[in-house]
Amino acid sequence: MEQLDLGHISLAIGFLLILIGFWGLLTQKNIIKIIVAFTILDTGINILIVSLGYIVGKTAPIVDNSVEQLENHNVVNSIVDPVPQALVLTAIVIGFGVTALMLAYAMKLFNAKKTLEINKFNDLKW
Repeated sequence: MEQLDLGHISLAIGFLLILIGFWGLLTQKNIIKIIVAFTILDTGINILIVSLGYIVGKTAPIVDNSVEQLENHNVVNSIVDPVPQALVLTAIVIGFGVTALMLAYAMKLFNAKKTLEINKFNDLKW
């Protein structure tokens, strides 16, 4: 039986976190639980993007001794593409800001209505 490598495991974990996040967004009624589900979904997407950029046998895009040892080979073909990693770093910062904004909004809603259950908010219902 063939052993799973790190790329397949991280892909599976990313998809699992995305499914858990979607399930939480669709089934929870508490705003804090919805925010946590959104954060889990965001983390799953980040793991998925990084795992799609992972290539077995290649080194990280950091210029150090490991790249210098590969000088007799084509250095461009021996490192992993750094763009997915840069996108995920940006997405982490943006996700943190969105989560902070959602938590501030939840705090304002709780101060106004004294509840976090979304079924209790009916101000904009017809």
